[in-house]
Amino acid sequence: MPSIWKPPSPGDIVWCWFPERPAAAPGPKPRPALVAAVVSQEDGVVVHVVYGTSQRVDHLKAGEFAIARATHPSAFALAELAFDTKFDFKVALAVPWTDQFFKVAPRAPYGQTPKLGILHPSLMRAAKAAHDA
Repeated sequence: MPSIWKPPSPGDIVWCWFPERPAAAPGPKPRPALVAAVVSQEDGVVVHVVYGTSQRVDHLKAGEFAIARATHPSAFALAELAFDTKFDFKVALAVPWTDQFFKVAPRAPYGQTPKLGILHPSLMRAAKAAHDA
């Protein structure tokens, strides 16, 4: 089923009911997710999203990078995050761009869409290093 929203772009941070593995159903609570890729298919759009969490942000492992208010104030503001957040490329999934997996972001900074914010260009190297790890 097609989405009611325009597809996101890589680098967008979206509000996602991130699925818990191995289930393909929406997860128990919404969270920020980083859009790594967007693929248009005949039956709709599939979004490759990277798991975001505010837990243990000060303990980064291979495959993770963080956006923290104190160390990256401009990036934190552009991301529109409520808390310091780390993104874990080891937990990345492809999910359909539908209202089953995505909801309107809190405070709706981009209007009535799931888009929460954008990855700041200064963090592209950190994101790429996490992806490559």
